[in-house]
Amino acid sequence: MSKDIKSVNYGLEKIFKGAKDFLPLLGTDYVEFYVGNAKQSAHFYKTAFGFQSCAYKGLETGSKDSVSYVLKQDKIRLVLTTPLNSKSPINNHLAKHGDGVKVVALWVEDARKAYEETIKRGAKSYMEPIVETDEHGEVVRAGIYTYGETVHMFVERKNYKGTFLPGFKPWKSEYNPTPVGFKFIDHMVGNVGWGEMNTWVKWYEEVMGFENFLSFDDKQIHTEYSALMSKVMSNGNGRIKFPINEPAKGKKRSQIEEYLDFYEGPGVQHLAMATDDIISTVAQLKSRGVEFLPPPPQSYYDDIPRRLGEHKKMMKEDMTELQKLSIMVDADEEGYLLQIFTKPVEDRPTLFFEIIQRMGAKGFGAGNFKALFESIEREQANRGTL
Repeated sequence: MSKDIKSVNYGLEKIFKGAKDFLPLLGTDYVEFYVGNAKQSAHFYKTAFGFQSCAYKGLETGSKDSVSYVLKQDKIRLVLTTPLNSKSPINNHLAKHGDGVKVVALWVEDARKAYEETIKRGAKSYMEPIVETDEHGEVVRAGIYTYGETVHMFVERKNYKGTFLPGFKPWKSEYNPTPVGFKFIDHMVGNVGWGEMNTWVKWYEEVMGFENFLSFDDKQIHTEYSALMSKVMSNGNGRIKFPINEPAKGKKRSQIEEYLDFYEGPGVQHLAMATDDIISTVAQLKSRGVEFLPPPPQSYYDDIPRRLGEHKKMMKEDMTELQKLSIMVDADEEGYLLQIFTKPVEDRPTLFFEIIQRMGAKGFGAGNFKALFESIEREQANRGTL
């Protein structure tokens, strides 16, 4: 293995040969959350996570039924949307699920073609292709449903030079806390119901042309009390990765069951934010009040040299610093990765964030599963939901 292990960046070249790539996908365009109070949520994501003001849509721009704030950090765009009256259908989503991800928007070269290719393969339509225009050009968007009420929107913006989308205006703010080092969304995890994982794996293979390149069963992901199963789906260039989890039988309720109970159905469980310097990123997040899962036990860190083997010599990070911040370490044949998980960021124990730094590794921290889920179980026990 090369001694010069670098942070992973995904280009447009095909790295997963089994993916059919008939869309094709260029990357994540934005992630839209339906929230109870977009103004306050925007302040939280700016203050706690270092996002910057980007664009706005509301009464001042002619939007009478909803308001949206767009936040940006490097290649990541979050859209926070709130209804402006009781008649908005967004209220139904909020009443059932609480704050959560509604739209995972995918950047494509041709939105009409992406929509047609997925519909003819069995996708359920959310929105037929529409052309939105303003003085900066045009954007074509179309959408399909995935698991639960979650939507994939295809966004074609090659003929658009505006800040975000037509209908939005630039959002200038005097308050822009410094970024924390997020670069792009590494992956987004979906939780689905009992026995549904393989259904959605097949859906992503057939409808989206993805490849299932990693699988974990309940023999690999379990603790004394709970278990789950997971399969990782990716498009050809690796820019879009969607692990899909389902619960498995255990002595007590798994985190997936807890999510499904409180979200009241399938949905996006967490977003993994990539960074080039996880120690700096996590230190900043902690100083801004972001709460993380309880640290693994001392035995976890004592065992790292054995688990990492040869990769331990390649590590550039100080193990003492990693342990001080409760950052976890894992390795595969291509390198190592560093990761940590926040506590849920909503009142319901549903959505959370992962911070990940990939130093060559393409895996998902399989060696950390036991320590991670034991941390989650301690939190579940505190909530009385284990």
